[in-house]
Amino acid sequence: MAGQQSSSWWKSQIPTLVLLVIIVALAIWSIVSGIGVAPQVGRMTAARGIVLAIVGLGAGLLGGLIGTGGCSVMLPVIHFWMGYAAPIAVGTTLFAVIFTAVSGAYGHLLRRNVDLRAFLWLGGGGILGVLLGSWLFTLLSAHAKLLGLVLGVIFLWPAIRMVYEGIVQRALPAREGNVIPGAGWGMGLFGFIVGIATGVAGLGGGYALVPGIIYLFQAPVYITMGTSLATMIPLAVVGGAIKLAQGFVDLPTGLVLAAGTIIGAQIGAAIIKRFKPATLKLIFGLYFLYVAVKFITGYFGIAIW
Repeated sequence: MAGQQSSSWWKSQIPTLVLLVIIVALAIWSIVSGIGVAPQVGRMTAARGIVLAIVGLGAGLLGGLIGTGGCSVMLPVIHFWMGYAAPIAVGTTLFAVIFTAVSGAYGHLLRRNVDLRAFLWLGGGGILGVLLGSWLFTLLSAHAKLLGLVLGVIFLWPAIRMVYEGIVQRALPAREGNVIPGAGWGMGLFGFIVGIATGVAGLGGGYALVPGIIYLFQAPVYITMGTSLATMIPLAVVGGAIKLAQGFVDLPTGLVLAAGTIIGAQIGAAIIKRFKPATLKLIFGLYFLYVAVKFITGYFGIAIW
């Protein structure tokens, strides 16, 4: 019986492994050829590649444990501690999350945890929002401090939510069903708002989609997780493609991060039952709060470590 379960698990991982091989191959091609390298970043080194893979692994692990896309971890790390300019960090992490969302959504799709109607409304509204947000991003990209202020304000939402849920150990409502109730236009409007934030900040949107779908539309948790990841795909694809075309993506960095997140997400999903989600939310909520404050104070010329 154990052998059959192991064999079944490996078979279910084949699409993920294929995606990982493709990403690694593209990363090697981009690094060797120099195609897609942002001028501000320069050619990839072995040391930087290892660090980026570890960052992606950690971001994917967090995503697998508490349901975020990983951008909230990757963006500040490569911006503050690896020296990537804010516009490049935004574009590159949004590009990386495309592959994370595809990998995560596939598993939920197999388990039928995706509400197609809600996905179409959220994704359709989200794409329109990403287009508007991407246009706003082009206006902000030339003003690094102002972009940092916007990023800081946006980071406050997941920080406050995670700290609150971590302290009170608030569990997600235990609702059942396989559909997300609510008016389609309401989902479309919500997706539009999340899409604007995605286009501007480069965050995948899971930090807002998951609690929004659950608490605004009274949706079951598992359907919410699957539909959220599925919705992140068109948002990340459109937003990431626009930023790639505009030159705000360092392709080797994005691909190395993506490879790490995919591996980390699988590990997180496998060990999730060993951790208390409330404790993890409190720890990373405090981290996101620190990031938000660091962005905001930077706008006023106050540098904190």
